[in-house]
Amino acid sequence: MEVDIDIFVGNNTLLDPEIYEMWLSGQQASDGAIMLINGSLKDFDIDYGMLLSDVLDHYRTFQMLERLLHYPKRLTEQWIFQIAPSIQRMLIERYYEFDDSVIREFLGKKLSARNRKDLDDVSEKTTIQVKSCRRQFDNVKRVYKIVEDSNCDLVDSIRATFLLSENLARKYAAIMYLTSNRFETGKRKLQYLTFDDFLYCANLMMCNWCCPKTDCSFEETAMEMDREFLQDLRDLKPVLEKETYDELKGYVLGVMKSKLPDRIYSDLDSNFKSFTRAFVNIAYGLNHSKEARDLFVDIVEKFIEPLRQGRWSDKELRNFLETYTFGASHVQFFKNDPHLMEMWDRIFENGLIG
Repeated sequence: MEVDIDIFVGNNTLLDPEIYEMWLSGQQASDGAIMLINGSLKDFDIDYGMLLSDVLDHYRTFQMLERLLHYPKRLTEQWIFQIAPSIQRMLIERYYEFDDSVIREFLGKKLSARNRKDLDDVSEKTTIQVKSCRRQFDNVKRVYKIVEDSNCDLVDSIRATFLLSENLARKYAAIMYLTSNRFETGKRKLQYLTFDDFLYCANLMMCNWCCPKTDCSFEETAMEMDREFLQDLRDLKPVLEKETYDELKGYVLGVMKSKLPDRIYSDLDSNFKSFTRAFVNIAYGLNHSKEARDLFVDIVEKFIEPLRQGRWSDKELRNFLETYTFGASHVQFFKNDPHLMEMWDRIFENGLIG
């Protein structure tokens, strides 16, 4: 009985980045070989059978390397595969890179075995191979397990453990923060928001709503909001009382009179009470996990949708928010307590409004 055996012998492990990308994307080896013949190798007379054997050999190598890529430091410390440090960095970085559209589907969901089984739906929706979706899901879950109880800076912790670039580590830190706090991101009215939108918000919240001290009173993890800050936000309730509210409204409308068209100014005048109530109630609700999870839903329902209906421009909205935030410094309620002014700036100027 004749048996055909392909044998590849070498010293340094030679890895083709293009084939690696095919493997990461979940392409079958046969499809990858055809893509090479029709792509980067189209000007060469390459035998398909030999090329397929080379692609298959690469795939086998990547499969052996994968268990090391799960814990990248092992890849840098092992001696089985002779791989240059620059190639090691490439392997690690590209293994942990992800498709924004795929991660967008994970946000707000538990990293459970049940959700892992539903990745066929994610694959169909995003047109990304299910094998690639599974790798990305497992990577997020693996990083989460490492940092979920960490009190260190998330970006530093992720970089140190997984040897990722700062840019990619920052993206993972934002994913960890959104996942840990279980923010609602999947409702229909939020579907127009992209991964980059949530990434931007998460980075602002991590910078401004987490405990900035090394000895936090409640010993929060890096993925939790500053509980002392959240408790202080309850003291903003008096902003809704008539005297304080009238002071704030009077200042803001006085400044905005010359900056807004009559139509937008009239809209602001009639909706000022609802905007202020929504601002304060959202800040107050961050103390309660269920209300905090609906943060993005509340912002869309109570701010974005009414402002869209009012046809506000970006410039008009930015002028209003800046004036509204600064306006508190002209209100006696805040003048009497500088700490409350600090809380107001922290929740609005640097967090919620940002």
